[in-house]
Amino acid sequence: MAALFCGAALFPGLFFSFRRILRNTWTDWSDADVTAVSERLLSAVHASLATAAGVTVVSSCRDVMTDSHWLVNSFVLFGAPYMLFDIYAMYLNHRHTQEGSQTPSRRSLHAFRAFLLRDWMLVLHHLVLVFIFLPITLFFRRGLGDFFIGCLFLTELSTPFISVGKILIQLHLDDTKLYRINGLVALLTFFTCRILLFPFMYWMYGRHASVPLHRVAFHLPLHCNLGNLLLLAPQVYWFGLLLRKAQRLYRRTRKSD
Repeated sequence: MAALFCGAALFPGLFFSFRRILRNTWTDWSDADVTAVSERLLSAVHASLATAAGVTVVSSCRDVMTDSHWLVNSFVLFGAPYMLFDIYAMYLNHRHTQEGSQTPSRRSLHAFRAFLLRDWMLVLHHLVLVFIFLPITLFFRRGLGDFFIGCLFLTELSTPFISVGKILIQLHLDDTKLYRINGLVALLTFFTCRILLFPFMYWMYGRHASVPLHRVAFHLPLHCNLGNLLLLAPQVYWFGLLLRKAQRLYRRTRKSD
């Protein structure tokens, strides 16, 4: 439980510290600007820690089913407060962005409803990780599959690059070479660690069980396949959004040239 309390103290503390530092550094920024960058910095910190945990676990497990690592359960507990707090941080960012001439109570209610309508998939993804993925990891795996949990940690590898891209936009650096390179790295890491990762995990299990890759899905219990599909589906959707954004940037760059 110490990991849970550490996460509950660290992530809100970092967020509010980022806000204070940014507000004092960029005095011309609005609350929306400060909150947006703080939320992205917090996301990058969590993602970097998750990636480091994933690399440690995956590189330590030789047997993909039976080898265990203490970091798996500890990091799941440590990261759970981030998932819940990040929902609040995203809402706060949305509320500051949408503030208008309404009364505060009506404005907050409207912003919350608009936030859920706009980011329902991301909110649902966070809630699924906390209320479904966490109990399964801690209580229902019977100590098996730490390797695959480590692989799921690695899905966060692309997040720091996505966060850096949004911060560069905030700094009006979205016409720079750095922004384009960062965007390309974000696309490659997202595709590798959030899309290709799933067939890789099936292939690794197939090697363990001596099952051909095309037969692995039929060899696994239905709930395992459904769980992987539930995690993969939003990644495919978000990757499509990234591709459309990259296409618009490419067209804009060609016109400027």
